[in-house]
Amino acid sequence: VQLQASGGGLVQAGDSLRLSCAASGRTFSMYGMGWFRQAPGKEREFVVAISWGTGSSTYYADSVGGRFTISRDNAMNAVDLQMNSLKPEDTALYYCAAAKYRAAQNMQSGIEYWGQGTQVTVSS
Repeated sequence: VQLQASGGGLVQAGDSLRLSCAASGRTFSMYGMGWFRQAPGKEREFVVAISWGTGSSTYYADSVGGRFTISRDNAMNAVDLQMNSLKPEDTALYYCAAAKYRAAQNMQSGIEYWGQGTQVTVSS
């Protein structure tokens, strides 16, 4: 599986941004999908995930719950991350991630595939 993330940019605090991750292959629905981020000088951290299949379950880091929403479109081989009420502390390089037959709550580790990062910068 190859993952291509896009949609990052420079925004102001309180603004919204939508990230997208396009996946290759015809088995996209078999993969749990997620987003991680890495801020300068910090380790990469889990942000949000959606389960494989229809995406019936999602799981969010406490820091983004209520502000971020993940969704998937299996017909388009894509997963999106809608980010609202952005804060300066959301500034990071955001990575798309995939793991086969993974439920959302189990996506925090053991990732099989990573996309390249897309930069999100939130100014105060």
